[in-house]
Amino acid sequence: MPKRTGIDTFTPINKHYAELLEDAKKKVLSTRIKVAKTACKEQINLYWWLGQQIVQAQEKHSWGKAIVEQLSADLKRLFIGTTAGFSPQNLWYMRQFYLEYKDQPNLQQIVGEVGWGQNILIMSKVKDIKAREYYLTMTQQMGWTKNILELNINSQAYERHIVENKDHNFDEALPIHLAEQANKTMKSIYMLDTLGLTQPVLEYQIENRMVEKIQDVMLELGYGFAFIGNQYRVVSPNGTENFIDLLFSNRKLRCLVAIEIKSGKFKPEYAGKMNYYLNLLDDFVKEEWENQSIGIILCASKDHIDVEYALRGIEKPIGVSEFRLTRTLPSELSGKLPEAKKIEAEIRKAIDEADDDSLEEK
Repeated sequence: MPKRTGIDTFTPINKHYAELLEDAKKKVLSTRIKVAKTACKEQINLYWWLGQQIVQAQEKHSWGKAIVEQLSADLKRLFIGTTAGFSPQNLWYMRQFYLEYKDQPNLQQIVGEVGWGQNILIMSKVKDIKAREYYLTMTQQMGWTKNILELNINSQAYERHIVENKDHNFDEALPIHLAEQANKTMKSIYMLDTLGLTQPVLEYQIENRMVEKIQDVMLELGYGFAFIGNQYRVVSPNGTENFIDLLFSNRKLRCLVAIEIKSGKFKPEYAGKMNYYLNLLDDFVKEEWENQSIGIILCASKDHIDVEYALRGIEKPIGVSEFRLTRTLPSELSGKLPEAKKIEAEIRKAIDEADDDSLEEK
């Protein structure tokens, strides 16, 4: 009997087989992603073409609304099992889709890389072209589902991320290209309502819940963030131990990002402490190929003047943002439940009282 080559030495835990299996898994997953993206793009191309044909036919033959109803009925009859895709409502969306973007060549490529449900949501809820570009880009980069996209639109992520003025010293502390990128990365307000914190809480409780729901937090932080750890230990040259609340790295900025959480209003001394942490990170933690570290102080509230004076003269790049634990209530609930600002005021009041109690005990 001829000897079987290689197979006799095979075992399930053979390291070469483990490598083969891992490579095969990665290839299958990457191929599936490519197939899904290709299918999505082809679907969007079809819907664009149908929308264009409807518009052109109506203009050429002076047809009215009835053509959409007729086309829907005939397509559903010809392609049984795809009724949702050719419903009258969906055909009207296709027509609107073409009209909305036919004069926006810079957006035509990216709409083809975003799912149809997300495209409809953006068309329906976002009218400003720049805002549309933001939500399309973030959906494509972050892989936002329809539900996540809707949460970001409702929380005005574009305004918090792009439009609103932000408090930082990036222009003075970073090279121009990095300052611009860091400004685009930072938000003026971070929505942390997905943490489920509605009772008065202390800073460590916010931090712990952020770690527990780190995926939600990273979605809110934006593209390129990778979580390193919480209470990250850094030792100074004289042996003093220091613990940073949350430490991330950012692929786009190629740097470490330290986040400190302050449950009350911003105080000027917070900037000095963050400057100290960033010096330690740059000297003892960051790699040679990384840019200088950036700090973000998250506070329940802030005064722009206080922040401006606190950051003046600080050499390290630091930003100060607010966070929200609750979202604005729907109009139908107005007057029936406490407003978000009142809830936050109660939280801050409880925290201040807890601080006062701890001082009395000491």
